[in-house]
Amino acid sequence: MSIEAVWGQQSVWSQAADRLKRSIGRARILVLALGVVAAATATASSQTMGADPLLGKVLAFAAAAAAGATPFAAQHAGSQRVRDWTRLRAVSEAFKCETYTYLAEVGAYRPKPSEAALAERIGRLRADSADLLRHTVALSARDRELPPVSDADTYVERRLRAQIDGYYRPRAELMARRTAAVRRAEIALGVLGAVLAAAAGAFALDWAGGWVAVGASVTLAVTAHGAAAKYDYQQLEFSRTSVELERLHAQWSTGSVRTTEAIDAFVSRCEDIISVQNDAWMVKVAEE
Repeated sequence: MSIEAVWGQQSVWSQAADRLKRSIGRARILVLALGVVAAATATASSQTMGADPLLGKVLAFAAAAAAGATPFAAQHAGSQRVRDWTRLRAVSEAFKCETYTYLAEVGAYRPKPSEAALAERIGRLRADSADLLRHTVALSARDRELPPVSDADTYVERRLRAQIDGYYRPRAELMARRTAAVRRAEIALGVLGAVLAAAAGAFALDWAGGWVAVGASVTLAVTAHGAAAKYDYQQLEFSRTSVELERLHAQWSTGSVRTTEAIDAFVSRCEDIISVQNDAWMVKVAEE
C-alpha cells in the first residue's frame, strides 16, 4: 500500500467521523428544542383553552407531538452512535499518525520507509475497525497533497506545532465558550424563574405560576444538553493535551533531542499524547 493511498483513506475516515459528529450535534439540538417546545406549548395550551378552545387544542397537539418526537430524536445521539463517532475519529488519527511517521522516516519506518511495513500496520488497523466500515462506504478520498514532512524537523513544524495551534488550543477555547454559554443560560433561566415565582406569589398571577414550571423544565433541558455534549470535559482534555504538546515542543527547541533513539522516542511520545486524548474520550463515553 502506498503512502498516498493511506493518506486518502485518512480523508475518508475523517469525513465519516465529521459527518457522524454533525448528525449527533443536530440530534442534540433537536432534543433540546423539542423539550422547550413541549414545556412551553403545554403550559400555553392550559392557559388558552378556556378563552380559545381551538388554539388551546392546537397548542396541546404541538406539546404532545414534541414530547412524542423527543425519544426518536434522542436515538440519533445515543451512546452507540457517540462510540462509533469517537472510534471513527481514533482510526482517522491512527491513519494520520502512520502517515506522518512514515514521511518523517522515524520509528518503524527507519532507516528507510517500507511500504510493506506500512501495509501491515494499516491492515491491522482496518481489521480492528471492520465494524465501522459501513460509515465509510459512500465516501471518497479528497484530492489532497501529502503533508510536507520529510524529517523530524518538518514533523515538529507540520505535525506537532500544527496540532497545538490549529486544533487543540482553538478547540479548548471553543469548548470554554460553549461551557460558559450553558452556564449563562442556566443563570438567566434561574433568574427568570425566580421573578415569575415572585410575581405569582405577590400579585396572585396564576399564569405566572404556570410558567415557573416551564422555566424549570427548560433549565433541566439546557443542563442535560450541556452534560450530554460534555463541553467542560472536552475543554479539560483539549487544554491538557495542548499543555503536554507544548512541553514536548519546548523540549525539542532546546536541541537535546538529536540522537536516533531520542528522536524516535520523541515522535512516539507526541503521537501517544494525541492518541491518549482520543482514548480518554472513548473511555468517558463508555462509562455513560
